[in-house]
Amino acid sequence: MAGKAQEIDKSVKYHDFINIDREFRKKSGKVYPFIPKFIIRYLEKKVHQEKLNYALHVYKDKLDFDFLDVVLNDEFGLNIQVANPENIPSSGRYIIASNHPLGGLDGMALMYVIGQKRKDLKFIVNDLLTGLVNLVGLFAPINKHGKTSSEGIRMIEELYESEELVLIFPAGLVSRKQKGGIKDLEWKKSFIAKSIQHKRDIIPVHIDGQNSKFFYNLARLRKFLGIKTNIEMFLLPDEMFKQENKIINIKFGKPIPYTTFTKEYSHIEWAQIVKEHVYKMNDGNEEFVAPVKNKK
Repeated sequence: MAGKAQEIDKSVKYHDFINIDREFRKKSGKVYPFIPKFIIRYLEKKVHQEKLNYALHVYKDKLDFDFLDVVLNDEFGLNIQVANPENIPSSGRYIIASNHPLGGLDGMALMYVIGQKRKDLKFIVNDLLTGLVNLVGLFAPINKHGKTSSEGIRMIEELYESEELVLIFPAGLVSRKQKGGIKDLEWKKSFIAKSIQHKRDIIPVHIDGQNSKFFYNLARLRKFLGIKTNIEMFLLPDEMFKQENKIINIKFGKPIPYTTFTKEYSHIEWAQIVKEHVYKMNDGNEEFVAPVKNKK
């Protein structure tokens, strides 16, 4: 970080908004006492817990878009390049569906860019991110590693019923290295179902970027060993700091009408079709064309 939060003032007392030990205790239950403390200490270091908590303290009076401004511009010095900003709706009930290459800065950059045009938006995110108190006004949290409460489900439903712009990473996870390069895993079908149910057109977005080789190699090793827990997730804050002073390209495509999603394909099939469209966008102004289904 290059701004005011670069040097941590050890004499300053501040709240631990992000606390790895607390999260393990809360989510691991009876397993927690058996987790080696050195693992927790290591993860605290990899997520830059102290640095992030200090930054949240320094900018405690900066909320939502003001916080995004100081973090992206002053602290990380990002150069955000936007293609087709005219495709960002200034009003209307849309769903913004994007790939998820970076795991932090991509979402913040997306909110920041859209916020230049309209402020009434909510990003559906992992409930772990509610520790970022400066941004909770822009978040609609869900539990992606367990069962979402009935209250959480109700809040998401109310969001889709509202006039607010809904942002979502349909993959739910950061992109992984695959045969075709760095791409999202399977997109979840919920955004298609909600598009149809609430008559919201979808605006496809492609964000260009990638994490380190170590991140992708760890993900592949974890999968090879049959470990289900997404341990590479804990590296994402560290990956975020590696993006300082880099360029992030964001491309907005033309809206896809909700009436496009007919019963010719299932919701999960439509989700993958939209995903492929996102990765195939050239200038972003191509019309969305659904593939013809082979009839046997």
